[in-house]
Amino acid sequence: MAQLTKKRKAAEAKVDQDKLYTLDEAMALVKDVNIAKFDASVDVHVRMGLDPRKADQALRGTVSLPHGTGKTKRVLVFCSPEKEAEAKEAGADHVGLDDYLQKISEGWLDIDVIIATPNVMAKLGKVARVLGPRGLMPNPKTGTVTNDISAAVSEVKKGKIAFRVDKFGIVHASVGRVSFSPEQLTDNANELITTLIRMKPATAKGVYMKSVSVASTMSPGIAVDPKSIKV
Repeated sequence: MAQLTKKRKAAEAKVDQDKLYTLDEAMALVKDVNIAKFDASVDVHVRMGLDPRKADQALRGTVSLPHGTGKTKRVLVFCSPEKEAEAKEAGADHVGLDDYLQKISEGWLDIDVIIATPNVMAKLGKVARVLGPRGLMPNPKTGTVTNDISAAVSEVKKGKIAFRVDKFGIVHASVGRVSFSPEQLTDNANELITTLIRMKPATAKGVYMKSVSVASTMSPGIAVDPKSIKV
C-alpha cells in the first residue's frame, strides 16, 4: 500500500470519520482539506437503497445545477444537415453525423456529452458498444435525444448534468470545483440530492438514501447527514 503524504495525512486529520457533517459543514471542510494544486472537482457520492439490476430501479436522469459545474462541457451533436446550423448557433463544439461516427469507431472520444435527433439514432448502433459503457450514448430519459437541439445544447452548457446509479447502487456526480464558494457547492449538491429524492422509484424498499459523502479530487471523503439536506 502506498504511503500517505504529509499533506494527505494532515487533510485526513481534519476530518472526523465518526461524524456525520451537515451539507453546509461538509462543503466548507472539503475546500479546507483539498490538497490538489489544480482547481479540483468536488464530487457527491450517494449510496442508494436500490437494486440497479431491476429495470424499474436503474435510476438515471438529469439535473441543472444552479451554479454550473465549473467546467465547459464539450458537446457533440448528431443530426441531419438541416439541423446543423441550429446546433452550431446554440454552442455545440462538434456537429455532424457519418464523419463523427467514423472518428468514434477509430477511437476519438474528445467529448463530454452527445446529443442526437431521433431520426439519426438508428445510425448510432454501430458505436453503441463504445459510447454506452462511457455514459455517452444519447437517451431520451436524459434529454439527449430530442428535436429541440438548441435547448438541449444550451442546458448542457449552462450546467445540466446527467447521472445514473452504477452497478453497486451508487450515484456519483460532480457538483463544482474547489474554487466555488461553500454556498455554491451546497446549492449544487442540494439540487442533485433533492432531485434524487423526487425520483424515488415506487418499487424502492427500505432505506432509500443509505449514505451521502463529498470529496474533492485526491482529498479524503466527508460523510454527510442525509437529514441535513433541504428538501
